[in-house]
Amino acid sequence: MLAGKNNEEKIWNYLKSAGLNDFGTAGLMGNLYAESGLIPNNVENLYEKRLGVTDASYTAAVDSGKYQFFATDKAGYGLAQWTYCSRKAELLDYAQCCRKSIGDLEMQLDFLMKELREGYKAVLAVLKTAGSVRAASDAVLLKFERPADQSEAAQARRAAFGQKYYDKYAAGSAAGSGGKPMTEQEQRQKIVSIAQSYIGCKESDGSHRKIIDLYNSHKPLARGYAVKYTDAWCSTFASAVAIAAGMTDIIPTECGCGKHIELFKKLGSWQENDAYVPKPGDYIFYDWQDSGVGDCTGSADHVGIVEKVGGTSITVIEGNYSDSVKRRTISVNGRYIRGYGVPKYGGKEATGGGNAADAAPAKGGGCKVGDIVTFTGERHYTGANSTVGKPCKPGKAKVTQVYQPLVSRHPYHLVAVSGGGSTVYGWVDAADIKTEAAALAVGDQVKMDKAATVYGTTRKFSSWVYSAKLYVRAISGDRISVSTLKSGAITGNVDKKYLMKV
Repeated sequence: MLAGKNNEEKIWNYLKSAGLNDFGTAGLMGNLYAESGLIPNNVENLYEKRLGVTDASYTAAVDSGKYQFFATDKAGYGLAQWTYCSRKAELLDYAQCCRKSIGDLEMQLDFLMKELREGYKAVLAVLKTAGSVRAASDAVLLKFERPADQSEAAQARRAAFGQKYYDKYAAGSAAGSGGKPMTEQEQRQKIVSIAQSYIGCKESDGSHRKIIDLYNSHKPLARGYAVKYTDAWCSTFASAVAIAAGMTDIIPTECGCGKHIELFKKLGSWQENDAYVPKPGDYIFYDWQDSGVGDCTGSADHVGIVEKVGGTSITVIEGNYSDSVKRRTISVNGRYIRGYGVPKYGGKEATGGGNAADAAPAKGGGCKVGDIVTFTGERHYTGANSTVGKPCKPGKAKVTQVYQPLVSRHPYHLVAVSGGGSTVYGWVDAADIKTEAAALAVGDQVKMDKAATVYGTTRKFSSWVYSAKLYVRAISGDRISVSTLKSGAITGNVDKKYLMKV
């Protein structure tokens, strides 16, 4: 069953659970929006007129068998506007095998992933590892959708659609909460819910393989090692849950318990005290050689995710527990507890762009998602721990993602602000960011970032205002009153961080 209040949220959640990273999910969704508006029974407008049908009547006729030309009529249909005869025939066969309507959203998403896995492996690889929305969007546009218009303008337009989804649902926002930052409780519950969804997966029927596949899809791999289906996979399971939740910035990924603990320590998220009373979403590590006397400081053998705590009893969901995902009950401060990974829920700033592989700690920075900063460097990178960068120009930029500032080489993802002089679109060094905002005074001219929300006006600011010079009318802390004219016409209030002095 799809999770979400509307198609947008359902599609985001589905694609994330399928192993796409945030950039890949957003880039694919931007293309699907351009094709169909995210409407699964959408019929290409031109053919609605030619065939004299509506989305609903066409879908009903195909489902009932009254219309026999679905595969050959060349009418674009569905989320991806499937058009070619062979692909439409396969979509119809798949729907009939699933006993679902041709316009069923979940069926189409399943078919979409089937196509990517079987016929577009290179595109799928990009969607799982992309370092930007644009990279993911271009892969879908040029290698999967392949519309007639593949111009630079078309590429930029689709990437812009994708960027809106990224800004809304990634960077610490909860899909299903309208883009509002998730609370600590919501983040903990998300981890628990994902862990619960895997209960019953086991080696004997191969259903555990999707957990291994999800872990291996997340790049860069911890220590460069791809987990095999025959390997022990408790830490892999715990990591895969974090990957699916988009929380690898606060929950490190690893396939070995000992290294996993080291990474939690690097993040300042390790609880050594065995007597600690955990909360749902905490990670519990075990040492099967624990004597039960004093604090256990031995080597960790196993890990699970705390589902709930009642009185002195802890319920844990574990991968590779008797070769499956199942629950274990253990006492608070019980024997075998090595310690806890305690993610910093509630303070999460962004979804993860990689794993916490050994890397030189970053210096400087301190900015957060949404900040407008001055980028002073000359290189940006495709990943937070990439070693090879590409040249770009310095200038004003917006922070769109933060990934493990204490351990990543390039912990901040920046996107250039229009008119700010920069061409940055990627991960950058903390030392290359200046966060000091220029002092503003009444009468100053400023430009406003497109992400800004304007308060206190009944007249809507037109789109041209975001590229025009505005005037500072009044200052109250971090809230600035600006107007389109020096006389004060169409005045509104904007947070200071969205304004750039010109």
